[in-house]
Amino acid sequence: MTVTQAAEPSTEPFAHPALFYRGEEEYLDGTVPFVREGLKAGQPVAVAVPGRQLALLRESLDGDAESVYFVDMTEAGRNPGRIIPRVLRAFADAHPRTHVRIIGEPIWPGRSSVEYPACVQHEALINLAFQGRDVTILCPYDAERLDEQVLTDAYATHPVIVSGGIQRPSPSYAPGEVIARYNRPFPAAPATAEPQLFGIDELPVVRHFAVARAARLGLSGVRLDDLALAVAELTTNSVVHGGGSGTLRIWGEDSQVVCEVRDSGRLTDPLAGRRPAARDQRGGRGLLLVHTVTDLVRIHTDDGGTAVRIYIGIGIGIGIGIGR
Repeated sequence: MTVTQAAEPSTEPFAHPALFYRGEEEYLDGTVPFVREGLKAGQPVAVAVPGRQLALLRESLDGDAESVYFVDMTEAGRNPGRIIPRVLRAFADAHPRTHVRIIGEPIWPGRSSVEYPACVQHEALINLAFQGRDVTILCPYDAERLDEQVLTDAYATHPVIVSGGIQRPSPSYAPGEVIARYNRPFPAAPATAEPQLFGIDELPVVRHFAVARAARLGLSGVRLDDLALAVAELTTNSVVHGGGSGTLRIWGEDSQVVCEVRDSGRLTDPLAGRRPAARDQRGGRGLLLVHTVTDLVRIHTDDGGTAVRIYIGIGIGIGIGIGR
């Protein structure tokens, strides 16, 4: 399939098209030429998609697959909040002197309704994170199996849409509005998850409480260590940046341990925790570490304060899928 231009291309070096595909043929028609054109031009190419599509692209690229960096998005992008720093920026920053091409598919049928707001905010934030960078990030969307709301949101998070082999500017591109719209208050925590108040003097106590409670809920080994690190970072952030105190709640939910930390501060940087840390950087790594060690991070912030919920899996995934 040949992609037809319906408008003059942007002069912005960063490009972020969404590819709407229906079935394997359209998927390959939209992705294989994108990869091969990049390789022919001597550009580094990465493919970060779910495992089934990963295998399909490897096979279809034949010998060209050896020149492509492949990432299973179901693993690397399990938490959407770590895709920008640990997948997209990691690859682009490794090739600073040339145009870089990336296929990134962060939303697939089976993503849960709990995960989805973080997924769509991630897609919106890509535009801010890569503004002015010499990078093209193509994002495939399964137009047959994803809900209509997902496709509607894709129009708002991508300046260009490719569908049926035709590339058009999105008529509803508004990533900032998407970030704000999905900054929603969380459903109430279970009544059994009683709030634990903490200030600077209670930090060790509240961390010990969280670890002990998570262990009783079934978390163990490395995953329990991950929760301990995340709780330490979040509670310290509340004391240092969130008004000096906060509350912690912890409970089990659909084979996951959920921990929520609230404070009176407001998070004003939408990319907080999504930038790779510079080698000489001192501080500012807390939320990045939280994204790295957890399966999902959800954030709600407004003038009344900030709430961060982290999810760490005991077993399989969470929630109700967004696909149909």
